[in-house]
Amino acid sequence: MSERTLRSTLIVLCVLGLGVASYVTYVHYAGIKPACTLGESCTKVQFSRYAEIAGVPVALVGLIGYVVIFATLLIPQSENTRFALAALILGGFGFSVYLTYREVFSIHAICEECLSSAIIMTIMLPLALWRFLRPAAGAAAPGAPGAPGASAQSAAVETARPLSSAS
Repeated sequence: MSERTLRSTLIVLCVLGLGVASYVTYVHYAGIKPACTLGESCTKVQFSRYAEIAGVPVALVGLIGYVVIFATLLIPQSENTRFALAALILGGFGFSVYLTYREVFSIHAICEECLSSAIIMTIMLPLALWRFLRPAAGAAAPGAPGAPGASAQSAAVETARPLSSAS
């Protein structure tokens, strides 16, 4: 998968996440019941004590997270921005794992929107890590012809001569 395809895929996933997080944030501040096909489970999650951290709705935290990830995808790319993106998505994934744990083991209900956001983060994580860890486009593997220091290495090999015992 090319750099462009990876970046485009991450942008599309991030836009989906922005949509989900925007909807859940709107529902929180409007004080309305979320659309849910699982009965009242979304409402139970939305109005639980775990729906806020220090008075800040987790939906808003998620929305801000997706906005920062989206901005990171739009700025000029470098190794630093690819690292920042991977770190942000890893943080979002960890937060999603925590919230899903709370849904299953503390609230005993699953919010479909929350689960969809967790799935989006789960898909984004390996893509962002792969994008960060793979060699940059045009970079040669260490020791390969064209890699930094390769010409100095080959020159050293060509001029090296075995030591002889007779002098």
